[in-house]
Amino acid sequence: MNPTASAATSPDAVRARFASLSAGLVPTKTVLLTADPTAADPVAAKRAELRRYYHQTCELYERLFALIRDDASYYERHEPLRHPLIFYFAHPAVFYINKLIAGRYITSRVDPRIEAMMAVGVDEMSWDDLNTAHYDWPSVAAVRNYRAGVREQVDAFIESMPLELPIGQDSPAWIILMGIEHERIHLETSSVIMRLMPLDDLRQGGELAADEQQLWAICKRSGPVPANDWLPVATQTVRLGKPADDQTFGWDNEYGVEEVAVPEFRAARQLVSNGEFLAFVEDGGYAREEWWTEEGRGWLHYTRAAHPKFWLRRGTGAAAAYWQRNLLNEMPLPLNWPVEVNCLEAQAYCAWLAARTGENVQLPTEPHWYALRQTLPPAFAADQPDWTRAPGNINLEHGASSMPVDAFPQGDFCDVIGNVWQWTRTPIMPFKGFEVHPLYDDFSAPTFDGRHNLIKGGSWIATGNEALASARYAFRRHFFQHAGFRPIIEEPGNEAVTEGSRLYETDQLVTQYLEFHFGPEALGISNFPRACVETAIRHVPQDRRQKCLDIGCSVGRSAFEFARFFGHVDAVDFSARFIQSGVRLQQGSDLIYEIPTEGELTLSRTISLGRLGLEDAGSRVLFMQGDACNLKAVYTGYDLVFAGNLIDRLYDPALFLDGIASRILAGGLLVITSPYTWLEDYTPKDKWIGGRREHGEPLSTLAGLTRLLEPRFSLVDREDVPFVIRETARKHQHSIAEMTIWRLGR
Repeated sequence: MNPTASAATSPDAVRARFASLSAGLVPTKTVLLTADPTAADPVAAKRAELRRYYHQTCELYERLFALIRDDASYYERHEPLRHPLIFYFAHPAVFYINKLIAGRYITSRVDPRIEAMMAVGVDEMSWDDLNTAHYDWPSVAAVRNYRAGVREQVDAFIESMPLELPIGQDSPAWIILMGIEHERIHLETSSVIMRLMPLDDLRQGGELAADEQQLWAICKRSGPVPANDWLPVATQTVRLGKPADDQTFGWDNEYGVEEVAVPEFRAARQLVSNGEFLAFVEDGGYAREEWWTEEGRGWLHYTRAAHPKFWLRRGTGAAAAYWQRNLLNEMPLPLNWPVEVNCLEAQAYCAWLAARTGENVQLPTEPHWYALRQTLPPAFAADQPDWTRAPGNINLEHGASSMPVDAFPQGDFCDVIGNVWQWTRTPIMPFKGFEVHPLYDDFSAPTFDGRHNLIKGGSWIATGNEALASARYAFRRHFFQHAGFRPIIEEPGNEAVTEGSRLYETDQLVTQYLEFHFGPEALGISNFPRACVETAIRHVPQDRRQKCLDIGCSVGRSAFEFARFFGHVDAVDFSARFIQSGVRLQQGSDLIYEIPTEGELTLSRTISLGRLGLEDAGSRVLFMQGDACNLKAVYTGYDLVFAGNLIDRLYDPALFLDGIASRILAGGLLVITSPYTWLEDYTPKDKWIGGRREHGEPLSTLAGLTRLLEPRFSLVDREDVPFVIRETARKHQHSIAEMTIWRLGR
């Protein structure tokens, strides 16, 4: 199954063709995974529902970007911690193609260059690439054409894909829902960036058609600061997480169920308003470091911030006044709207208020937010798929901005759901039994570092999965979203217990590879990554040791070993889970992981580069996420490329081999190791380069490699390199990889 897009079809024609499916952009509700019991043909009805949800999402996203007046604005870095908007215009469409290819649901790309360049988003991870010199951005017209081609291809895929109900995580429909919800996340994050653009760069007012004006209408109601009382919340037990059989799509970090006892506390009736936060600002809140955490002080010194990000200070002296920047307008600071700040600013306000009141004022935890949600009366307690109308300023049902903090009472409290996201003091961590989805392992795992705090409740532009009670999104504490906060008061020593310190590695596949790369030698077999490097380096002259690429670097041992000899090593892997381990080691952390011994018994190990004598080498390694079969153009000019036990795990190994020569300098080396365990789970059988019969005759992998490489490479050496993978204390896998070393040029 491989529907192809029509290159000749214009974006306008594609949008017109699907106009009936994208009608009624808001409100839209996330698709249930289960069958509609009233449908005559439940599968056909669900397929039609998926198509509508997909096209509504595409159209809504393009409506947001249509607000940009000039193409030049797409290429400005309005937020230094993010890519230019041209990246975010393309990225969600790229996501569909890359995930469908990774899942082997389709086999051809729409535009390999765009799909390599726009593959990985940015959250300041060490393996993100914000170096603008690495990007030759495509034109806006090219991205529009690309999005149109993807829209046709994905629509055709939805119509033809196998579909069983309920939709499960191994279903192609799950990948479509994953792409849809991913695009809706970027709808929100892109709107945050747009609030940092010059207002003249955006279409507004009379430039917008009537339906656009309605979609992007800004609230104009503002007034004085309303009183914000402290209200009691009784002791209760809350259930966190999403059960495996939930009827809605969820991200990996949402699954699992944990019960937490929450002692009684008091909470502010409303979100903190601009007017309340103004008192903190005018009391020198940004100048007095005693209110700030150590992390907050570092952020203050770096940014020189003096007020919230979306406030504008106009005038001087007695005439000075604050204004607020919204998506499409600026207005005198609406004192009764929620303040929008990062987590560090929210923490500082709580410390300031605690000093003024003598109370233990804190940000809430995730369990506190659930406790607040449990106070909602039945009329407001339903979740998004069951809403007839949103109970608050969410789902884009009430316009495209915040609204007064007292506009949406939901029982005793206002805005438990909606208006702006609410910072918690809970660093995101997985629930017990956490498992990544194999096709999107970098959604949550990189954030389990203690540096990303959860936000809850949704904002005015939170749609789809974001509007569900189970939604768990987290950002670094200095990041900005459409996010504010609601402080709580706890009795000292009466804090809710949360799972917030599981920083050790528990992912079984990752721990197995950590043991393989960094654990003690087993069965008398030398450490495999080190043995490979020591064998390969004998063939590299001293004057050809400038730059190395370790492709499929896994958790990083071979990259660190190569860095003992090379001036620079690029370490690239498809899996963020693996890269994260290497980065933590590189940053000087001790990495703790557990390995099974027997039954349910485990053994803890602690590793560090210092213990291995690799500290100096670590500074010469750059970890990046990438697809070996579709690498960015920046990966070039190498003296040596190492593909360790990779070739039989690629979806198209011949494509990798065909492209890698252009990335190696003349006379440079390509080093390949593999036990040649070809499996259709990883590589379609027609893509195997060996280990099969061809025209009735056996074709070995070495013969296949030789046929593919010899026109440009010559074989320098071939050796067997044994390795051992530990399963338990008394069970090990013993394998023998074949190492072949090829020199470019004949």
